[in-house]
Amino acid sequence: MRLLALPAFTDNYIWMLHDGVRALVVDPGEAAPVETVLQAQGLQLAGILVTHHHGDHVGGVDALRPRLNGPVFGPARERIPQPFTPLHGGERASLLGLAFQVIDVPGHTAGHIAYFLPEGAHGAPILFCGDTLFSAGCGRLFEGSPAQMQASLAALAALPDDTRVCCAHEYTLSNLRFAAAVEPHNPAIAQHRAWCETERAHGGITLPSTLALERQINPFLRLSQPDVVRAAQQQRSGTHGDVEVLATLREWKNGFQ
Repeated sequence: MRLLALPAFTDNYIWMLHDGVRALVVDPGEAAPVETVLQAQGLQLAGILVTHHHGDHVGGVDALRPRLNGPVFGPARERIPQPFTPLHGGERASLLGLAFQVIDVPGHTAGHIAYFLPEGAHGAPILFCGDTLFSAGCGRLFEGSPAQMQASLAALAALPDDTRVCCAHEYTLSNLRFAAAVEPHNPAIAQHRAWCETERAHGGITLPSTLALERQINPFLRLSQPDVVRAAQQQRSGTHGDVEVLATLREWKNGFQ
């Protein structure tokens, strides 16, 4: 099973899994990148996974339906282009002989879900997390609360270390600049930032990450670390506890340059 990141818009990735014959895609905000790969590699589109309702994640769904020979799965609590199969956390989505576990991850949107594929013949575990978890960051809180986002991130952080984190945007370098401001003495952040700068300079991408790496570099997964707490308290006095630290970091990140 091959995992591909298809660039879309200016910084989106549409993730594709295929077995050489059939393919599934995740969050196709536009159809053209998917159609190009399907045509070039002679693949059949067997299914679509959607994490949330934003246009840059669902905008290409209807345009892909003429090529689609299979279901569209999406969050039950959000408005996804019909027809689709609604999913709740704890359920499974089966495609290409693979069983994806569905995880409720509200915060970025109210009904956001993620898809987790445990380790198997396809290799290390895979997490399609949409705009909830980014490398070295997390999504903006458009519809959910800091408490919801903290709980969602904690659920994802509990997955295995070697889980491949397939988020939907190339935000890594910007996030690492913020992470370095939060933890200026964290060597893992500096090391990974240097690697990402080299990759991007040569036209590469920084994803997928792994959960083991994210636990070292992502301030939103390090909410109890003393340096992270201290940095948040410097932004807003009296800040304590994971939820308040996350809320303060998210506010700081929103205005960070």
